[in-house]
Amino acid sequence: METPTARWRRLLPRTPGRWAAALAALAVLVGGGTWTAVADDGPPAVQREDRMLRPGGVPIDISYFTAGGSGKRPAVLIGHGFGGSKNDVRAQAEKLAADGYAVLTWSARGFGRSGGAISLNDPDGEVKDVSGLIDWLAERPEVELDEKGDPRVGLTGASYGGAVSLLAAGHDQRVDAIAPVITYWNLADALFPDGVFKKLWAGIFVTSGGGCEKFEKRLCEMYERVAVSGKPDAAATKLLTERSPSAVADRIKVPSLLLQGQSDSLFPLGHADAMQKAISANGAPASVDWISGGHDGGDNETSRVEGRVGAWFDRYLKEETGTDTGPAFRVTRTGGIDSTDGAALKRGASSDTYPGLRSGGREIPLGEGTKTFRNPAGSAPPAISAVPGVGGGLSQLSSLGVGLSLDFPGQFGRFESAPLATSVHVTGTPTVRVTVKATEGRDAVLFGKVYDVSPDGRQQVLPSQLVAPYRITPDQQGKPIELALPAVDHEFDAGHRMRLVFSATDLGYASPAEPATYTVTADGPLTVPTAPAVTTAAATLPWWTWGLPAAALVIAAALLLTARRRTATPAPDPELTDVPLQITGLSKKYAKSVDRYAVRELSFRVEKGQVLGLLGPNGAGKTTTLRMLMGLITPDEGEIRVFGQAIRPGAPVLSRVGAFVEGAGFLPHLSGRANLDLYWQATGRPAEDAHIEEALEIAGLGDALARAVRTYSQGMRQRLAIAQAMLGMPDLLILDEPTNGLDPPQIREMRDVMIRYAAGGRTVIVSSHLLSEVEQSCTHLVVMDRGRLVQAGPVAEITGSGDMILVTTSDEVSEPLAEKVASLPGIGSAVRTDDGRGLLVRLDGATTSRLVADLVRLDVPVTGVGPHRRLEDAFLTLISGGAA
Repeated sequence: METPTARWRRLLPRTPGRWAAALAALAVLVGGGTWTAVADDGPPAVQREDRMLRPGGVPIDISYFTAGGSGKRPAVLIGHGFGGSKNDVRAQAEKLAADGYAVLTWSARGFGRSGGAISLNDPDGEVKDVSGLIDWLAERPEVELDEKGDPRVGLTGASYGGAVSLLAAGHDQRVDAIAPVITYWNLADALFPDGVFKKLWAGIFVTSGGGCEKFEKRLCEMYERVAVSGKPDAAATKLLTERSPSAVADRIKVPSLLLQGQSDSLFPLGHADAMQKAISANGAPASVDWISGGHDGGDNETSRVEGRVGAWFDRYLKEETGTDTGPAFRVTRTGGIDSTDGAALKRGASSDTYPGLRSGGREIPLGEGTKTFRNPAGSAPPAISAVPGVGGGLSQLSSLGVGLSLDFPGQFGRFESAPLATSVHVTGTPTVRVTVKATEGRDAVLFGKVYDVSPDGRQQVLPSQLVAPYRITPDQQGKPIELALPAVDHEFDAGHRMRLVFSATDLGYASPAEPATYTVTADGPLTVPTAPAVTTAAATLPWWTWGLPAAALVIAAALLLTARRRTATPAPDPELTDVPLQITGLSKKYAKSVDRYAVRELSFRVEKGQVLGLLGPNGAGKTTTLRMLMGLITPDEGEIRVFGQAIRPGAPVLSRVGAFVEGAGFLPHLSGRANLDLYWQATGRPAEDAHIEEALEIAGLGDALARAVRTYSQGMRQRLAIAQAMLGMPDLLILDEPTNGLDPPQIREMRDVMIRYAAGGRTVIVSSHLLSEVEQSCTHLVVMDRGRLVQAGPVAEITGSGDMILVTTSDEVSEPLAEKVASLPGIGSAVRTDDGRGLLVRLDGATTSRLVADLVRLDVPVTGVGPHRRLEDAFLTLISGGAA
């Protein structure tokens, strides 16, 4: 007899696949039934047979799906979730049947039309039922056999059904492959983590099963005993452990695809970690996939997961050795909302090996000292972290910078890191060593969590809304112990802090009713796993609308919290750290268009100290480009990097960018100064970093600053907006038509401002229709037409050399001084400009460098020298050439 282990070793590579959705359950055997023909929308047609089988005298309701003739095929069992029935997984069953499998679904004991009492996957109950179902499949003529009585069979299912998949693999050697989804490894550890009762989830568990009377009697008695005492006893822990996959850990020896939810306070990521370690130790392939959703809600990535489970079975049941089963480890990273369509931005990150939960540990120093706080009498009011059924939505929002966690004063202690010098992507379980003491020799029940704190300290986000409970007994107190925090995948941006909090209460758990005082001392740094082998994919994944049982609550929370959104971005490029801007292959289509582009395949680079002019006729794509650069809209293709950081809506690096794009909105009833002060306060940065007086001097608003903005002219509003863009003296300043509404003296001042601004090592990008101003103020140009790049480079290269030179000066040039310049050797003529603050010089043998030297000798206050009226000619030539 060839064992499953021997078979997969003979096959070797791996594969991803299709999924089994809802949440799983159990058993079936012997009986009679009726056939129902079900025509699927596409070929081949799927047939369904409904039967009632009676293994051990308990009626089990099953459905059996086949398609495509009488050929032999592997079989797949799909279990349902707790509180559901076989109907929940019908769609997945029909898909797998159409793909060439014989698929059996069933309602577990106590659910749907099946009889019996719920016994939580008892090996002598629900698990034995699954073996009966396998017996029944072995008698089906269309099912492929490994040998008599041994069908080629795989199991999948979510939650309850995922657990029975693992248990069946441990109890029945005929199982050939499994793909459990968001399930548990040890139910006692899930409901009594570290000896703390997870009361909210336990109550939901019992209620969704139909109430205590629907359960096996001793399970009901166990639940009521623990719920009343608020503390699990040894008997309760033993009972649940005996019915958990961990009880047969050394006997699960088949290829296993383990899909676990990040938004899951019921069965957190540590359960999949324990599964992987045990199954791999048995010598079987075990791939791990952290999906976005989970029991708390969120996006369960149904289509992708179904595909990966199906491919896993294609590889290990159909023995299609060319099937790609996907990486050994994959995690879905959610980081923001696409501003163009409201879609959640998701990307996959993966590794060829499973990193575990503590790979690439990085030490984050914490503030020292001892924190003292109390557990209140009755443990109320409790702190809030995950809320079952809602937490997944909140965890999705946590990746966008929104949090809804709550700790009550006097009931928690916190330790905080310094601002992070660089971003840190945590993938796994942070750990810390602490010393804990409780008064009067009592247990200390604590809840640990790590917050992501914004630079101004006003915002804190709890990644995935997860906490870790601890019961620290008197014999553990007074000496350093290591505590593991919740396993998460979360990026802490540069400038943010990590805040370690220990709370005495949590809404989801039972805390001691007696009041107590706790002291916690941090004995070392916070060690966070960075999983350096895990790399993020370059492109975003398909997304689906989040499934939130309490969507209204989450949306209301998002509106109330007014938190800053952050998006998931690719890793920084260290080679571009000092490059203000690099645009590569940028494209953006017009809204609702499949082939009309506002910007197409645009690429250019801007260096420090440059004043870059962005030129093009109306409709060239200049403003669209600037809006993408600011993260206001998302490109369809290509990449924008500012100082090596990829731009997404809300990207942290945008704090180094100041912009005036398409006007600014001001509160009309406030003064100009009050508007600027309010804007800077909203950034959360220190007041001394605003350089507001310098910006106001540039704007030149004078006494108008004290007046309400509603009294301003268009030009005054324009200058106020430009002053706002310059607050903080950003490293990259972007100005879209900055001279609109300004009079000639103000335009000249703005020109000098840009030149001075870049002279300090900063960079300016200006879009303008005034070619003469661009010519005098810019060092480099990017010329666009119809969304494409026409030419880019230094102004001199684009304009070409010429004999007419424009000299700009800081002071007015007198007529006698102009005559002196005109009499210089090699100079044909020198004429004052209309405003008197410049000269038009025609060269007649002299070089530009010689002219500059002579001007310095004559004490001419030169601020700029360049070709005169050549840019307009060059621009028109380029545009007409592009149109030809």
